[in-house]
Amino acid sequence: MIDNTKHKGLRQKLVKVLERKGITDKAVLEAINTVPRHLFMDSSFLDHAYQDKAFPIAADQTISQPYTVAFQTELMKVEKGDKVLEIGTGSGYQTAVLCELGAKVYSIERQRELFKLTSKFLPKLGYRPKKLIFGDGYKGLVEEAPFKSIIVTAGAPFVPNPLLAQLDIGGRLVIPVGEKVQIMTLFERKGPKDFEKTEFGEFKFVPLLENKN
Repeated sequence: MIDNTKHKGLRQKLVKVLERKGITDKAVLEAINTVPRHLFMDSSFLDHAYQDKAFPIAADQTISQPYTVAFQTELMKVEKGDKVLEIGTGSGYQTAVLCELGAKVYSIERQRELFKLTSKFLPKLGYRPKKLIFGDGYKGLVEEAPFKSIIVTAGAPFVPNPLLAQLDIGGRLVIPVGEKVQIMTLFERKGPKDFEKTEFGEFKFVPLLENKN
């Protein structure tokens, strides 16, 4: 697993692209600058690793576009030590970015093939989430709740109530909502039954699947 000067230079160029697109959180940009994205992709896509594009991975899923990863992460306002739930581990790239930010990451993946691959791969790079779970992301992880923030990395046709319920007061849920095209949506929990909703425009994700275990 090689991460050389060329890769690091390409990451720096990617960070400049993200800055031009409006990402301003210095900690998020530094995490993108640190995580070796090329190692999370099939070797046939190595030339594309630091382009601002999504690419296929195993189990008919994708590794998200770096801008999308940065945008969602910026909305979460992660601070070191925050307890974070990720719905859709996928390649583990977003997981690694959250780990770089010092979050205590709990991540759920419902594709068994991806779950097995990522569970073995992340520790090899030095990223050790608190817990990786093979399960149904729609249900969240009630036994570990509440969470300071929750990120959903696939398109949800609706907002799962368990995820809202598992947010801490003051917590933030970042979720792309919609069928063919999703609206990036932020829910901030202001009280036991009080949520503030903000929408941030259109994105396109693979669908969030349920009841497949």
